Amino acid sequence: MLFFSLRQLCRLRQPLSVSQSSDKLFHRYYGSQAKINKDTIDLYRQQYTRDSWTNLTPKVLSHLDRNLHLQRNHPLSIVREKIVKYFYGAYLSPRGNPLFSVYDNLSAVVSIEQNFDQLLIPQNHPSRAKSDCYYVNKDYMLRAHTTAHQVELIQAGLDNFLVIGDVYRRDEIDATHYPVFHQLDAVRIVHQDKLFERNPELKVLETHYKTHLSNGNPNTGTASPLADCIDQHKQPCHTLEAVKLCEHEMKKILVGLVQSLFGDSIKYRWVDAYFPFTQPSWELEIFFNGTWLEILGGGITRNEILEKAGVQNSIAYAFGVGLERLAMILFEIPDIRLFWSTDSGFLNQFRDDRIVKYKPISSYPQCSNDLSFWLPEGMSADQFSVNDFYDIVRNVAGDMVEQVTLIDRFTHPKTGKSSLCFRIVYRHMERTLTQSEVNVVHAKIGAELVESYNVSIR
Repeated sequence: MLFFSLRQLCRLRQPLSVSQSSDKLFHRYYGSQAKINKDTIDLYRQQYTRDSWTNLTPKVLSHLDRNLHLQRNHPLSIVREKIVKYFYGAYLSPRGNPLFSVYDNLSAVVSIEQNFDQLLIPQNHPSRAKSDCYYVNKDYMLRAHTTAHQVELIQAGLDNFLVIGDVYRRDEIDATHYPVFHQLDAVRIVHQDKLFERNPELKVLETHYKTHLSNGNPNTGTASPLADCIDQHKQPCHTLEAVKLCEHEMKKILVGLVQSLFGDSIKYRWVDAYFPFTQPSWELEIFFNGTWLEILGGGITRNEILEKAGVQNSIAYAFGVGLERLAMILFEIPDIRLFWSTDSGFLNQFRDDRIVKYKPISSYPQCSNDLSFWLPEGMSADQFSVNDFYDIVRNVAGDMVEQVTLIDRFTHPKTGKSSLCFRIVYRHMERTLTQSEVNVVHAKIGAELVESYNVSIR
């Protein structure tokens, strides 16, 4: 993956297996010092020119330096430490040192190429939409997944690593969604000599194979849509022996991880899945409190990614997991906003790397207000991005809002104008809200909506 000046990497926990020369590629970065100006945005001592893709908000930028996953005794940090400790013990060098490097404080600003192109995510994939991601401009964005750092680390010569950090996605507002959450990504690359140490006659790659993109042009290298090539057995370039060995190792390790978190008796199952950067791919689900819950996703890394990063005659597996998802289950935390609380009544419940059941600080009443508005003439309800509305709500009301629901769509039979109605549920995590202060905030949301999108409040 491309190295560029704004990317200042830090906090490398380096086992002895990583060369000293690789270490020189990574540097500690400073605070984001985020600032939105009229024509530019300042982030991590770099200045970016705003354009039509820019959709960052002050609310989202305020989260850049929080680093919840690094706060001692924070639930997300406890989960992070348990996963890192598990991998340190699961993979050891002949000298007894951990094989995995850990990168848990990398800059959240990445290029479009890092986040999408080098992970083989198609140009028309919905995850690229401006309504789904936070763009600095047309060339840079806040990472939507920690997988964005995968290729640059492989290019640096690393073959076993964990990447942990905050990721940013525009999403709905409810108890399980937040525009910022935390992911842990892992990659393990195994060279042919190591994989078939006892059977040197076996190979990782087939001697002859055709591109698996059936409608592609072999002369130009153009490819058909990824959906045309998905084969849950293996990629055509890999031998079946290599895939089965790598799959077995990955599944064994990840089942062991889940058992270390939830206990040896936890019921689990593997479900076939699709990710652009792995093939075959699976999701691991556990049976918890009477229902099946998805815990993580992973698979065999696409060989194109390894080859473009300069890795030959090797096979790899990769997986990703959301720390909030694990923490909400393990600690029984009911609302994702609680992770951002600075209330000592919340934070002091978690100590000494222990998994404890969260005890509610207090239960404060809800306040519910509806907001109905006409869209500008010529705009249909389908053309209005609800994520734009969610961002306005978050930017104005912050974490006062518990949930936002679209409750009505209406098109006037005579004028053809469309209207939308949202129900906004307000509830503060640390105090009781009065209806009068809610009304003030609600009015500000309406005013911002009018100014930004030229709607008419009904």
